[in-house]
Amino acid sequence: MLEPRRAVRNIPAYHPPLGDRVGLRLDFNENPSGCSPRVLARFRELSAEQLGQYPDRAPVETVTARCLGVDPGELILTNGVDEAIHLLSETYLEPDDEVLIPVPTFSMYAVYAAATGARTIFIPTDPDFTFPLAALLSRLTPRVRLITLANPNNPTGAVIPPDDLVRVLLTAPQAAVLIDEAYFEFCGQTLLPRRREFPNLFIARTFSKAYGLAGLRIGVLVAAASHMDTIRRVSSPYNVNAAAIACIPEALADQDFVRTYVAEVLRGRDLLAAELRAANILFWPSGANFLLARFADRTAAFLAAMKRRGILLRNRSSDPGCDGCVRITLGSLAHTERLLAALRESLAEIRPTPEPRR
Repeated sequence: MLEPRRAVRNIPAYHPPLGDRVGLRLDFNENPSGCSPRVLARFRELSAEQLGQYPDRAPVETVTARCLGVDPGELILTNGVDEAIHLLSETYLEPDDEVLIPVPTFSMYAVYAAATGARTIFIPTDPDFTFPLAALLSRLTPRVRLITLANPNNPTGAVIPPDDLVRVLLTAPQAAVLIDEAYFEFCGQTLLPRRREFPNLFIARTFSKAYGLAGLRIGVLVAAASHMDTIRRVSSPYNVNAAAIACIPEALADQDFVRTYVAEVLRGRDLLAAELRAANILFWPSGANFLLARFADRTAAFLAAMKRRGILLRNRSSDPGCDGCVRITLGSLAHTERLLAALRESLAEIRPTPEPRR
């Protein structure tokens, strides 16, 4: 009887809660407004001939590299950041190698690493979700071949200090260090200009968040050209679809759209923080397009109340250290106004009934 590899059999199944997503979707950190009008116009211009041909990503990689200030040989377009993680795992991990993953974080790091047969080592963050630098460095051995660091982190929004990132890079020269900058536009912190100081540095970006193109699945991986030559051997030459290839240049060209959207998200993040603070609800500082807040034993009731008002939020209670926590995505200011109105009503609805005075 045919059986999958043992490493694959042992991977927990990941089932994103995509069903019944009716309402304002503030549960997946997408841009609920969608993409730039320029991108949509280009998408609508796609011809039957373009869709009937294998896409050539090389010219668009050159455009993307120019926008990021890197050489084309240092960059590869990927099918979302997910594929970038997959490519790194397949390129650098042997069975029984070790992978260090601070948690809570994006779950696909562990999935792709474990599929290679590597040993995943989870390093809990501090209770306030700050980066566990000392704990991570204490687990370094010659067998550690990959370290995954989301910056800002998902689902906590925490930003890793640049000095901590540099310390990891210098202390683990034998390991590929992935800095996943999926939420870069909302915090502005990056080691990209210093990429050539660290031969083991890999930086991932995405068009899914600030650019509003989650449905096209476009990611970027940047690293030393020598590493990229090897990674290209693992990648399919047609991993990015024709629609994505056609739309990326327009997305990159419309930086006014990105700046305007990011400014609204940051304003909305401040407004949501003020609302949660006034309601005495614990939340954590975030460098991303969301806030993580703790509703404790009211979590289920709060999520249900928000859903009745047409607002979808993400329950993160199953993540390490996140019991009773909800992740709330920010969108445009119009979306934030709707979110805050529903938040006030929902909190009033689920507020515990005060005990009668004696």
